Amino acid sequence: MSYTIKAGDTLYEIAKAHDTTVAAIEKANPGINPKTLQVGQVIRLPGGGGPNPPKPPQDGDNDNIVGAKGGRDNVGGEYVPYQGPASAYPPRDKWASYDALWKFNSGLIKNNASPQEIQWIKEAIETVSRSSRVDVRCILCIIVQESGGNPRVPTTNNGVRNPGLMQSHNGVEFNPAKPRESILQMVRDGTEGTQHGDGLKQLHKKYGNYYEAFRGYNSGSVNKGNLNDPVGATGDYVQKAANRLMGHVWPNQ
Repeated sequence: MSYTIKAGDTLYEIAKAHDTTVAAIEKANPGINPKTLQVGQVIRLPGGGGPNPPKPPQDGDNDNIVGAKGGRDNVGGEYVPYQGPASAYPPRDKWASYDALWKFNSGLIKNNASPQEIQWIKEAIETVSRSSRVDVRCILCIIVQESGGNPRVPTTNNGVRNPGLMQSHNGVEFNPAKPRESILQMVRDGTEGTQHGDGLKQLHKKYGNYYEAFRGYNSGSVNKGNLNDPVGATGDYVQKAANRLMGHVWPNQ
């Protein structure tokens, strides 16, 4: 089993999270220096195989991706100004299918990424959905919403550093020397969180639904009665995410 180093990782924390010891990790990785771990570095965990890059999706792999099956097979429809609590937003079984959303949104992403980078983004989305159990459509739509799928999107900092495809909580930026690996890590940071802040996985577990998780991701806190309450961030963030998930189309999307 392999593990990709994230910002702030230590061998102690990795060992604790994977029910092993620092000594066992060091034995499985001869020459590793705990003081010079690099973000994006792939190490071997005891009992698993050697470090390997993520494998491209294979036929049948969608069986293991949350949200990859079901949903409407087309996009379209006008923008809807959803408002109120999560119960007033469209349920997951009304969302467009992942295939339909990818086909449409990859057309937007091509304005910001090369064909190879687009393939790596798709690969990363599906890989992280498998490991995190976060709906693959949510990962895709938040990437498009946060960065337009631009791996080189500038880091913002309004008191909190937000880098990468998902503008994560102090995660990694694009590394041109390791493009595939850094794209995967950017998606991991936004979905699975960093040591500095939660990702979609933790927020979905905390709130019990994706819409409140989106508000928490954007704002850090949630007015459950009005998800358009910006709480210091972007007022229509959840509204736009819902329209993306429905496959709605609007100008300057």
